[in-house]
Amino acid sequence: MAPALRALIPPDSLQYRNLYHERMKTTLDINDQLIADAKALAAQQRTSLTRLIEEGLQLRLRAQAASAPRGTLRLPVHPGRGGLVAGVDPLSNKALLDALGDDA
Repeated sequence: MAPALRALIPPDSLQYRNLYHERMKTTLDINDQLIADAKALAAQQRTSLTRLIEEGLQLRLRAQAASAPRGTLRLPVHPGRGGLVAGVDPLSNKALLDALGDDA
């Protein structure tokens, strides 16, 4: 990192620079046939194996985020009592509109 750029970054955040600004080398134990198939696909698509793996991880993480449960939605319920006015047919739109009168 250039000294001028390093001076702009707080010293306590420099320990995390690899997480956000540079690539991290990682060793993975992957099934031989799977890696052979992935290399063949990467060659066919004219991309690197690294890029193919990154795209796969991004797709999987996006799908996980999209399908994550968001908690239950609670609808407010009015605690009122009484129901419909006597004589109003709840299955008739006309009867319901007539019961509303000018409030509709």
